[in-house]
Amino acid sequence: MAESEPVSDPTPVGEKRGALQDGGGEAPAKKPKVECDDENGSGPNPDGGGGGGEEEPEGETSDGEDGESFADMMKHGLTEMDVGIRKYVSDHEGFSGILKERYSDFVVHEINKQGKIVHLDDLSIPTDNVEEAETEQQPQDCEVLTEEQKKQLSELQLFKNKEGNVSIEMIDDTKEKRTLVHKAIKTLFPGLETKTEEKDGHKFIVAYHAAGKKALAEVKTTAAPRKHFWPKNRGSYCHFALYKENKDTMDAINLLSKFLRLRPNMFSYMGTKDKRAITVQEIAVLKITAERLAHLNKCLMNLKLGNFCYKNHPLKLGELQGNHFTVVIRNISGTDEQVHQAMTSLKQTGFINYYGMQRFGTTAVATQQVGRAILRNDWNQVVDLILKPRPGAEKEYVVRCREEWAKSQDPEAALKKLPNKRCVEGQLLRGLSMYGKKNIVTAFGQIPRNNRLMYVHSYQSVVWNTMVSRRIEAFGLKAVAGDLVLRGTTAHPLSAEEAETHSIHDIVMPLPGYDVIYPSHHIGDGYRELLSADGLDLDNMRHKVKDYSLAGAYRRIIITPTNVSWEVINYDDPRISLVHSDFEKLENKPAPVFNKEGKYRALRMEFSLPPSTYATMAIREVLKLDTSIKKQTQLNTVWFN
Repeated sequence: MAESEPVSDPTPVGEKRGALQDGGGEAPAKKPKVECDDENGSGPNPDGGGGGGEEEPEGETSDGEDGESFADMMKHGLTEMDVGIRKYVSDHEGFSGILKERYSDFVVHEINKQGKIVHLDDLSIPTDNVEEAETEQQPQDCEVLTEEQKKQLSELQLFKNKEGNVSIEMIDDTKEKRTLVHKAIKTLFPGLETKTEEKDGHKFIVAYHAAGKKALAEVKTTAAPRKHFWPKNRGSYCHFALYKENKDTMDAINLLSKFLRLRPNMFSYMGTKDKRAITVQEIAVLKITAERLAHLNKCLMNLKLGNFCYKNHPLKLGELQGNHFTVVIRNISGTDEQVHQAMTSLKQTGFINYYGMQRFGTTAVATQQVGRAILRNDWNQVVDLILKPRPGAEKEYVVRCREEWAKSQDPEAALKKLPNKRCVEGQLLRGLSMYGKKNIVTAFGQIPRNNRLMYVHSYQSVVWNTMVSRRIEAFGLKAVAGDLVLRGTTAHPLSAEEAETHSIHDIVMPLPGYDVIYPSHHIGDGYRELLSADGLDLDNMRHKVKDYSLAGAYRRIIITPTNVSWEVINYDDPRISLVHSDFEKLENKPAPVFNKEGKYRALRMEFSLPPSTYATMAIREVLKLDTSIKKQTQLNTVWFN
C-alpha cells in the first residue's frame, strides 16, 4: 500500500451509512504460496473519484444531500451476491442493525509482531543518557537567542506568526555562530526548519514551520531534509503509536510527512487501517526524534502520536499478527437470546473468510471488471471502464470529467475538469496525454503500482468468493476427499482417509494463478469453467506485462476469531459515542454511561482477527445481513427517516 495514492471515500461528507471499510490489503502478486495481505484493516479505496483526504465530521451533511438521495444514488452499487458472497456457516436466526452509523462505532487496534494489542496510552518523551549528555555538551545553544527571538520563534511554532517565518540577522557572522543558531532553534522549537539567506550583503537565518502555508511556498518541498545530529548508540528508528480518527493511513502519513518535511517513504508500518474508524497502529520513522513527533500533537486534528521508543529496525508490511476490533451495531432488532446464539456461533465456529465488499468498489463499474479486462489484454476496455460515465455516487467534477471524455476522447480536455489530478482518472488521463491512446499500457502505468494491481487482485478475489460458495454448497462444513490443506507452504489434496482426520478449519482454496494447484474434486474444474467464461485460460496466467502475471495463493475457507466478547447496550441519545477511546482515556474523559431503560439497543462486540481477513464478514455472519453499501444505505434511510 505504501506506493498508492490515497483516494477519498465517495460517500457524502457526514453521511450516516453502514458501509464498513475494514478490508484487507493486496493479495501477493508473485511467489508467496500462502496468501498474506498486508493487513486486515484496509486497502486502497478501489474507486476513482478524486483523492484529497477530505474530513467527514460526524452528524453533518454536505451539498444538501440527505440519506434518501444518497440511497437513490447507491442503487447502482454492488451487493454481496454480485461478488460471490452467498453462504453462512451458522444456522441461527439473523437480525438487523446499523453498521458504522458513526465512525466512532468502529475501533481498530493493531496486534503487533509480539502479539500485543497496540494502544495509545503514553504521550511522554523517552529520556536516555545520550540526550542528557548531548544537552550537557551544548548548553550554549540556548544562549545564542535573545528573549525576543525566542518569543517570535515560539509564536511561529504554534502558528501564531502571520508572516510564516522569523529572520534572525547574523551580527559578527561566522560559520560556527550560524551553526549554533541553527541547532538552538531546532532544539528549542521542534517542528521548525532553518535555512541561511543573504540579503543586501548581510546573512540571515530564516526559521519557518515545515507545514506553514507561506513557508511552503518559499521553500522547495523537494529539498532533502537537513541532517541532524543523531547519537550512535540510539536506535535509528523512532517507533510510535498513531491514533487517528476518520482518516486513511496514507492520508495520515502524507500529513506527517508534510509537517516534518520528509518523504512519505521515510515512514514504515505493518498495515493500513480504515478511514471511517478510530484506529491505533504502530509506525516507525527514520531519524526523527520523539520530541519533534510529540510537538505535532499541538498542531494536528484527529491524530495523536505517543508511546515513543527508539529501535534499530523499521516496520515491514505484513509483520503484524492481526487486529483487534471493537464494533458497535446500533438499533438492533434481535432479542438477547438471538444475540447470544449469534455471538456464540461466531466464537465457536467462526465465519467464511470471504473478501469483503470494500475489495470491489462502491460504484456501478466494479474493480473486478477492470481486472478481467487487464488479464485479457483488452486495454481499450480498461480505459473505457475507468473513464466512461457511470451511474451512482460521484463527485461533480469527476462526472464532468467523464462527460468530457465521452464527448471528445481528448485526455487533456478531460484532465482540465479535475481539480485534483491524483485520482485514478486523473493519473490515467495524464498518462494518455503523455503517451497517446496507442500506448495505453504505458499510460496506465502512471497509476501507482499498488492501485493497478488492486484491479487484478479484485478479479482473483471474486473468483475465490464464488468458488468457496460453491464448495460449501456442495460439501458443507466438513473436509472431503479432494480438498486442499497446507503442509508448510505447499498445498496437498486430501485422500478420503486423510479427510477423516481434518476439519473445515484446515481447508484452503486457491486464488487463481500459475503457481497453485486446485481441488481434485469437481470444484477444481469449476475454476477452469469460470475463467473460461471470462475469456481467460487457467493454464496461462502469465501476462505479457510482468506486473499482471498472477502466481496465485492459498486462503483458509473458515476463520475463527479470538478474544470474542459482547454486550447489549441500551441508550437514549443516538449521537453519543458508545466506545471509550484511547484518546478519551488519556484526556481523563469519563466512559460512556448507559441507561438500562434507554429506547435504543446496540450490540457492542470485540474480537481479534489474523491478517488478510475482513471484520465485515464476521459481522455479516452475526447479523445474516448484506454488508454492501447499497443494502446498508437502504437500512440507514429507513432508520433515519
